[in-house]
Amino acid sequence: MHSAASFPIFHRDIKSSNILLDDKYSAKVSDFGTSRSIPYDRTHLTTAVQGTFGYMDPEYFHTSQFTDKSDVYSFGVVLIELLTGQKPISFTRTEDERGLVAHFMSSIKEDRLSQLLDPTVATEARKEDIETIAKLAMRCLRLNGKKRPTMREVAMELDGLRKYKGSLEIDKPNWLIKEEGLLLHSIDVSSQESIEDFITLEMESTSL
Repeated sequence: MHSAASFPIFHRDIKSSNILLDDKYSAKVSDFGTSRSIPYDRTHLTTAVQGTFGYMDPEYFHTSQFTDKSDVYSFGVVLIELLTGQKPISFTRTEDERGLVAHFMSSIKEDRLSQLLDPTVATEARKEDIETIAKLAMRCLRLNGKKRPTMREVAMELDGLRKYKGSLEIDKPNWLIKEEGLLLHSIDVSSQESIEDFITLEMESTSL
């Protein structure tokens, strides 16, 4: 959408329920109700904030400027959904785990990724593939949008995993390195009403 169309298209509401599979399991993006096409010489849209909490780019929420990297952030949330089998925000989880992005980032920082993985992923996927996708998700979720990969780069990296199959027991990851620009997300979602306020506070206290 960002580079293949005659005009770039910003979807503005990437989430798992908007990604459909056909009979050959090829993914198709749906629901373009909030999407916008822009000229090539423009880098962002300044609009009223729209989207789905849990998937929304905090940088966009704070500035009202939507870029192609805002879609990348949302796709990063989809990646960790696939790894964990959990919803981005759930009030059935404990207070510290209600925000999936925060829970994922803290698990990475504390070398506890294997504890967060969906059981099917942990038993059927290759360790190397899981690590690659986890690191890719981390890059997509950087608070500074300029330091996120493009969707073309994301697609190329994921396409490179298609040839790999098999399974491997997941051990404690030793691949984690401190990446420049990676900030630990700590979204407090102890109540539904606090979500918007906290994202605003976090962005105000973080230098992007």
